[in-house]
Amino acid sequence: MTHLIYPTTNFKAIEQITIERGEGCYVWDKEGNKYLEGLAGLWCTALGYGNQELIDTTTEQMSKLTFSHMFGGKTHQVAIDLADKLAEMIPMDDAVLSFGNSGSDANDTHIKLLRYYHNAIGKPERRKIIARERSYHGVTVAAASLTGLPVTQNHFDLPVDALGILRTDHPHYYRGKQRQESETEFVDRIVDNLESMIIREGPDTIAAFIAEPITGASGVIVPPQGYYQKVQAVLNKYDIMFWADEVITGFGRTGNDFGCTTMGIDSPDMMTFAKQLSSAYMPISASAIRRDVYDAMIDQTASAGAFGHGYTYSGHPVACAVALKTQQIFQRDQIFDKAAVTGEYLQKRLTEFADHPLVGEVRGRGLLGAIELVANKQTGEPFVGGAVGGYAQKMAQDNGLLIRAVAGSSLGFCPPLIISNDQIDEMMAIVAVALDATLQHCHRENLLA
Repeated sequence: MTHLIYPTTNFKAIEQITIERGEGCYVWDKEGNKYLEGLAGLWCTALGYGNQELIDTTTEQMSKLTFSHMFGGKTHQVAIDLADKLAEMIPMDDAVLSFGNSGSDANDTHIKLLRYYHNAIGKPERRKIIARERSYHGVTVAAASLTGLPVTQNHFDLPVDALGILRTDHPHYYRGKQRQESETEFVDRIVDNLESMIIREGPDTIAAFIAEPITGASGVIVPPQGYYQKVQAVLNKYDIMFWADEVITGFGRTGNDFGCTTMGIDSPDMMTFAKQLSSAYMPISASAIRRDVYDAMIDQTASAGAFGHGYTYSGHPVACAVALKTQQIFQRDQIFDKAAVTGEYLQKRLTEFADHPLVGEVRGRGLLGAIELVANKQTGEPFVGGAVGGYAQKMAQDNGLLIRAVAGSSLGFCPPLIISNDQIDEMMAIVAVALDATLQHCHRENLLA
């Protein structure tokens, strides 16, 4: 019997595949079976597996400084260099960054920063945070409270109300439209709902609105054109911060440098990063805030004796060195530009499945996409639960492709940014086999409506 508690796993279905090694866009299991990695691990291995520069950077930094904390005035140059590099790259003016270990803890940090800041400026009543239905922002107590997916909330008794988490509409037109509503009408309705909630709750009680520019675990939802512009207009009207969770969409994933650029989000007030920050070679995350927000907290930290937040591994020198080298490789090798081209090709190939009898919607941007499977193609009726998506995922795996069923029966795609068109073709050939096998399964089990 294993001594492990596995993350995000059915405890009755553990240890189905044991991965032993990886190279480029491929991994191998302990039986020697080869798989194309269609989800970049967990939306994260941007440069693929076995990048020798990152391995050498890890060894070099470990030889120089294996660890140093950053409490009480101590620092080291590689963390400063990484913060400066990120501040130069991200679509915020003069950002200041806090480092952590995962997207979850980075979002926790932001919750605490929001409270600390509003206390510092004499507005402690501004503590509520608006999150969306079907959102994903992590699994720590606070981050899971932001998340809008049942599997992360059921049975955990999370303090959603105590944390002041409000919930607004998800921006998925395919699933959220009413009757013959156009995309514009859909956007106007849900943005009106957002503003009505703000007025009802009291604008002076709300600190921020959090959103993934394009969602990941909730099914790769791409909001309709104009959605974010209208949302930001409402937030600006009531002086509410826009918090962009770029844990998945950051660093070239959506066809641009950041998801905010792709979706036309103007100068977010806060941003969260992890995953592709280090191409997942070392655990590291970052929480970015505006300089004026940081400046407003300085006197409060002095009077308190310290800013009482941070982790043992905040700014870990090895993680920072790997993340910094990752960013240098991105820029030197023009990875974002190349990924934009292969991303267009991936989207083109995915749309070829739009006419498949099981497919309700194909969606995505860049090297991030999803195929939603439905029980009735004409009405869009979803399958109950996630069993059909899970079956399709298993069929893909059995044929040499690792992808993930998300949000019920949507298949998520997020290959390494270094993937080639030929490898995308290889991926799509396996997807075709998996979809046909799943259709046969649905017929046998009378699952189609």
